[in-house]
Parts: sequence; structure tokens; C-alpha cells
Amino acid sequence: MVEDIGATRVTVIGAGQAGLSVAYYLRRFGLEPGADFVMLDRGPGPGGAWQHRWSSLKLGTAHKVNDLPGMGELGLSFATADRGVPAKDVVADYYTRYEEHFGLEVHRPIDVKHVRNEGVELGVEFVDLTPRPVEDPAAAKRAGLFRRRRAAEVEDEGGPRVQRLRSQFLVNATGTWGSPFVPFYPGMGEFAGRHVHTADYRGAEDFRDKHVVVVGGGTSAIGFMLELEHVAASLTWVSRRPIDWRDGEELDLEGASASVAVQDEAARSGRALPSIVSGTGVARSRRIAAGIERGLLEARPMFDRIESDRVSWDGDESGMARADAIIWATGFRPDLRHLAPLKLREKAGGIKVGQGASWSDPRIFLAGYGPQASTIGANRAGRMIARQIFAML
Repeated sequence: MVEDIGATRVTVIGAGQAGLSVAYYLRRFGLEPGADFVMLDRGPGPGGAWQHRWSSLKLGTAHKVNDLPGMGELGLSFATADRGVPAKDVVADYYTRYEEHFGLEVHRPIDVKHVRNEGVELGVEFVDLTPRPVEDPAAAKRAGLFRRRRAAEVEDEGGPRVQRLRSQFLVNATGTWGSPFVPFYPGMGEFAGRHVHTADYRGAEDFRDKHVVVVGGGTSAIGFMLELEHVAASLTWVSRRPIDWRDGEELDLEGASASVAVQDEAARSGRALPSIVSGTGVARSRRIAAGIERGLLEARPMFDRIESDRVSWDGDESGMARADAIIWATGFRPDLRHLAPLKLREKAGGIKVGQGASWSDPRIFLAGYGPQASTIGANRAGRMIARQIFAML
């Protein structure tokens, strides 16, 4: 049973940087939050994907976090934020104040299950993940009711209560955090240790005195190596491609422009999106340069097999490394499963998107997709998408 709760002109799914940017400009064009447009977010609180990152990650060592449009009205800027506070706490605080200041009325935690074509309108089907009230929270926690997000769904006797919001337009700003990517390698199922993706990483202490293999060629993998250096019993860094080191603390404009162009071409042609890092390289900051100098940041080629307590390279009798845990810093894919009923995906693996709009269905917009990735152009995309929607209303 799907409960129809009404209609709105625009539905925005996701309240990270891309979603909030779109909402800001929709409001600037005169649309009323909560009435003309509705925001649905899966997170338990403000902060987008940042709220799920590990506490040791600080703004000074993370990817640059861009200010949201209009953030200056609040006297806030990530450029002047406290570098000693966990990045996830700073972002959550700033986004909370931003949502309240502009009255964006974000509904959370909401898990959007499906978006369906219902003729003139789109049907957005979702489940409210708000925990049910219980008389004894401690007892409920011991019973496992809050152990997983799914267990907190509001349920009727027949299962989760699915609701439907009808909408003229849809802005998908779900990012990638909900869709981690782990490549397959022989022996993965036989490994006796832990497989940990970036999305599951919580802190170095989880790996104290362990033999750790870090997989990946981007800034997350490098950050894990630096953080685990004096904690793990041994560290092995492997990458599926050679590391492209770039001089300087930040990404150069030429590299950023080239990466955006590659992403844009892939999005327009409907191909799977390439890695941002593969097109920009890794900036050799002072901290990273020191790690290279002392021999920590030397990546080995990708291993061939995983065994119960090690990874190994074929054709080399000494080609093995002990492993109690493998950290897969292998990136994410766009989180678009809820859009499957719309059949937007091309045979090449992606969705055809130009200027933030789906080429298959003009009612669908994808913010933060491809060239509009949050670290490069989400704010510009917010203005561009909002302007297109306003022109069609």
C-alpha cells in the first residue's frame, strides 16, 4: 500500500552541497520551500556525506569544501573555519545554520525507494526512517532496534509504510556516498580478515597492531597511509594505476578544467563517469611530500590474488604482503538506484546529461553529477538547474 501525501512543483532528493545549492536558487527565484519545492534527505542530520566521515579528517587535510551560495550572509566560510575540529562537525554545523537561515525545510531521514513516471507527474516513493518512540531506549538499543538504519524504519503491521509525493520536476542530488565501489579480485571470499571501504572507515585505532593493505590511488588512500603509519603493525599501499603526483598544495586550474571537460563529455555521451583523480592527479602537499621522502608513500602495483591472511602477486615467489585488513579506498559510483524505474541509464553504463538535465526526460535534473561534482562545480550547477526549472514552470 502506497499512501499518497500530495503534490509539489519540484522535489529535491539530497541535501548535500549540490541539493542545497539548487534549493537556494529555487528560493531566490521565488519558489517557497515546503510548498513549491520539497527537500528529502536520507541522512540523520545536516551535512551531506560529510557527516559520515571519520573524526580525524580535518578541513586542512580533506578535499576543499566550497562555500554554499549565500553563505556569506551568515558570516560563515570554510576558508576561515577551525582546522582543529573534525571536518564532519564543521560541515554539519554550517549546513544546519544554512538550512535554518534560509528556511529550506529539509525532511529527514527519508529513504527514497523509487521514482516512477506517472504520466504528467512523477511519483516519488519513500519511507520515513524516523525511529519509533519506545518506552526504554536503552533496552531498545540492546535489542538491536537502532543497530542499523533499516531497523529504524517506521513500520505498520504489513512492513515499512511507503509514501508517495507527486512532482512536476525532480532534482536528484544524492551524490555517491551511498554507492561505494569495490572491485572484485580472486580470493576475496576466502579472506579471513576485514574488508573495509572508505565509507566504513572510522579511525586508526580499529587497526592498531594489524597488518593493513590500503588499495587506491587518491587522496583518501594517502590519508589512510599517513594516519596509520605509527598505528598498524605493517602497511602496504597498492594502486591500480601509477600515482600522478602534481606539485603544489591544491589542484591547478588547468588540471581542473581538463577533468571537468572529460566528465562533461562522458555525461553527455551516457558513459560511466571516470574517476576525478585519474584526470587531475594528486597534489604533492608538504605533508604528502614528507611521506614520500621517508618512503611511506610508495605504491606497489595491484596484487593478483587475495589469500586468507595475505595478498600476493603472481610470478614472484616473494611477492606477498600479510593482511589482517584490506582498506578499499576505491571510490564511489553515482547513487541512482531509485531512478531505475525511469529507465534513464544507457547501454554504455551512464545517463545522458547536459547542463545538469537528463536528455531522456526533461523533467529530471541531476545536480552534482559528472562535471558538477561537489568539489568542482556544484554551486554553479545549482544556479543553472534552478534557472532551467523556473523557465519551464
